[in-house]
Amino acid sequence: MSQALLRISDLRLSIGGQAILRGVTLDVAAGEIAGVVGESGSGKSMTALSILGLTPKDAMVSGSIVFDGQQVCGDPGAARKLRGTAFGYVPQEPMTSLNPTMRIASQLTWPARLVGRMSLDAARARAIEMLRKMQIDDAERVMNAFPFELSGGLRQRVLLAQAFMLRPRLVIADEPTTALDVTVQAEVLALLQAAARNEDAAVLLITHSMGVVWRVCDRVHVMRYGEVVESGAARAILASPSHPYTRGLCDALPERAAHRTKILAA
Repeated sequence: MSQALLRISDLRLSIGGQAILRGVTLDVAAGEIAGVVGESGSGKSMTALSILGLTPKDAMVSGSIVFDGQQVCGDPGAARKLRGTAFGYVPQEPMTSLNPTMRIASQLTWPARLVGRMSLDAARARAIEMLRKMQIDDAERVMNAFPFELSGGLRQRVLLAQAFMLRPRLVIADEPTTALDVTVQAEVLALLQAAARNEDAAVLLITHSMGVVWRVCDRVHVMRYGEVVESGAARAILASPSHPYTRGLCDALPERAAHRTKILAA
């Protein structure tokens, strides 16, 4: 495995005296897709927000988050400088994550100009390039559209394009297939894989589905109750999980449960 690009050690977070993260330890190597899997409330998204420096103001955070040798835990300024450039982010809800009052062109080019210091022409050219990489053939039409004029699948492709606009080294994708049908989910995951490979970016993929882990991840970190309970190569863990919770997630896969399910004839 390559040297860790992101290393989280003993990350703890509490809000109002309630522990949310209880010593999270995980890492992401350069060029890999690492999955973080667990049920709702296990701490997956809060871990992502901690990396990005976007935790609530009243959150108490301790531990270590080192990105490419730089400590960012407890330093919102350091995380802010990395967002958009070194860090890309794909939010989990494509139907509400884009500004409904702005055309797609503005939503892609404005951050690139502000954070990436790109000219308008360069930002527009990069946006069209990324939309086409997301297999949007009519990129010019999409650039001129408002979000409500696009399907959920197209909106998610726009969000993927936005995350990779400034060639980040790490993209955090927070359940990027939420609210999409199965066929579109598969397309979005394939596009995420291709973009990560073509743009030479590592990906931290947050999901509640072991099926998604099996499809795209090199390694997986299983979370429960704010802790990582098992980590390792994705295929190895799927083949032989050691923690009871991980076994439960694996057994919930439809293809594994099918042989235990009886369907009664009418």
